[in-house]
Amino acid sequence: MLFNISNFTNPSYIIQILLSIPVVLFSLSFHEASHAYAAHKLGDDTAKNLGRLTLNPFKHLDPFGAIAMLLVGIGWAKPVPIMTRNFRKPKLGMIISAAAGPLSNLILSIIGALLYVPFWWFIGSSNAFTYAISLFLYLFHYMNLALAIFNLIPVPPLDGSRVLFGFLPDKYYFGIMKYESIIRIAFMVLIIVMSYLNISIIGWVCEPISNGMIWLFSRPFALLSV
Repeated sequence: MLFNISNFTNPSYIIQILLSIPVVLFSLSFHEASHAYAAHKLGDDTAKNLGRLTLNPFKHLDPFGAIAMLLVGIGWAKPVPIMTRNFRKPKLGMIISAAAGPLSNLILSIIGALLYVPFWWFIGSSNAFTYAISLFLYLFHYMNLALAIFNLIPVPPLDGSRVLFGFLPDKYYFGIMKYESIIRIAFMVLIIVMSYLNISIIGWVCEPISNGMIWLFSRPFALLSV
């Protein structure tokens, strides 16, 4: 879903952007609230005390991250603060709290596919209303899958790095984290350049997984129609 100014003359593209807005607002908020909830259950109430244990998007959204999610299909929200010293097992607590975000988006993606498949199978998109619903359900599925995959990349500050680095010995962990700011900037520059060049590695990964999920969930309906 790469940004192209010429697409704004296409009504279907405008509809896609409009339908994507509630998906982004909910999905990013659910992602961050899941981090906060996991940390809370493990003994760290830092995020909860700051009002981050909520689905209110205004508590979570980073404006630039939300816009990026709409225009290039990947984005971010304000990171949930986590104090590992409040965990009984700091490394394990960080791994679980970090993994909660991508896992929550994967669950939402599966739910989206489970809703999209029967709707498309039995109702389809024969008019503007049913087309909008089926497109919304597909976007809900696909964008959450993209969020899950993107955040699992083991590069700071993404969740995948928190999960991976949690398994490293302390000396290697702190050695890498010294360069977190530099790595973050280099990664964001890379994302911008790839978007400009119309290169979507996340899309390359998402497409076969999404197609596989939809194919799998449609099998029961295909068998019933035989």
